[in-house]
Amino acid sequence: MTNDDTPDNSHRRPDGVDDATVEALGKLSEALETVEHARGQLYAFHRLTGAADLALGEAVDLLRAAGHDEIASELNEELVGRNVIEGRWTFQIVEDYDDGYYSAFRQAEASARALLADGRRHLFEAEMKEDRRTHGRRGHEARPSGT
Repeated sequence: MTNDDTPDNSHRRPDGVDDATVEALGKLSEALETVEHARGQLYAFHRLTGAADLALGEAVDLLRAAGHDEIASELNEELVGRNVIEGRWTFQIVEDYDDGYYSAFRQAEASARALLADGRRHLFEAEMKEDRRTHGRRGHEARPSGT
């Protein structure tokens, strides 16, 4: 294996880090990735809810223009701009999630990596890549050329 066909230093296990630690940090990384996915879904919920509220406003205007003032007024008063949960629009839910759980999770994961693996990320996956790839074959390089 040539020097060009090895992982970069940031994806090599530091001296003294054992298999159990790499596996545990890999599972912690997996958990963080799930939290990242959940955060994306929360942002999707935020955007979809906002789009629904804007479309609802348009529907109210169209109903009013079609002469259905009573239904339009009821929808406008009951639903347009309504909180999705007690006292909150979705942006407030997103902010609470980001500032609380998400922030704490990211910090805890980074702290564990710093304490146990010199802050290196994705060691479990990097070692899996080394195990699974075909060394020396095009498309299976350890890293981009020139790095």
